[in-house]
Amino acid sequence: MNKLSSAKRAAILSALIEGNSIASTCRMVNVAKMTVLSLIAEVGESCMRFHDANVRFLSTKRVQADEIWSFCYSKEKNTTPAMKANGAGSVWTWTALDADSKLMISWVVSDRSQEAADTIIADLKSRITRPIQLSSDGLPLYLEAVTKVFRPGEIDHAEVVKTFASSSKPADVSPTSAASRYSPGRMLSVEKRAAFGEPDEKHASTSFMERWNLTLRMQNRRFTRLTNAFSKKLQNHAYMLAISMVHYNFCRKHKSLKGDTPAMAAGLTNYRWTASDMLSLDMWCERVAA
Repeated sequence: MNKLSSAKRAAILSALIEGNSIASTCRMVNVAKMTVLSLIAEVGESCMRFHDANVRFLSTKRVQADEIWSFCYSKEKNTTPAMKANGAGSVWTWTALDADSKLMISWVVSDRSQEAADTIIADLKSRITRPIQLSSDGLPLYLEAVTKVFRPGEIDHAEVVKTFASSSKPADVSPTSAASRYSPGRMLSVEKRAAFGEPDEKHASTSFMERWNLTLRMQNRRFTRLTNAFSKKLQNHAYMLAISMVHYNFCRKHKSLKGDTPAMAAGLTNYRWTASDMLSLDMWCERVAA
């Protein structure tokens, strides 16, 4: 069986993590679709295992949490119960970001349920070594998860609730247009309130998390709205998300960190990774398994 060169594998991975679809990547690199899908599965699995094992023992002080919507195979209104059992329909990615190092600490691919909120908060706790301040939106699932997972003194939880105008679109924008459906209304107010413990209002913010959501939609084609590049299988969706997360943490320079990556700022590595480094994670996984 022929095996792609390391340079070509790196070119495929680079194209995918810069926001290209599978089809466009195939045309750019001149490879078959199954070749790209196989590489996504291989690297995605390695990224999952690497992140789970190594992004731990963090001295994080402030965390921002949020959830971002996408869908697999079909949107919720067009999904039958049988299709939903196979992973079709709405998919929510829950994320927790270090506000100082910008490191993506934890993520969970699930639905928008209490079980999913409990999972992300429990995973967050397992990766930190000190009390934190958590900022989230006003979704009540976070507060219930925090009270289940953390004890008093281990966390201060602040909610940032933003109120938007119900109708702030220009008169020439149709209510059914893409601009109307996907552009947020004019923000009227921001309320910061203590949900658990005694959070510092000065550090109660979800701005970094919202900026990360934009990064994800720009650099992972499966999250880009109004395209046909959405995920067709939930497992591939999770694999490509893991690749995006490890690339963001270890490869992508961050302006606010003076050119360092989030992983460098968090002390997890001392150099900026390349796509080739990500490809070598499969060998790391083999050594760990041995």
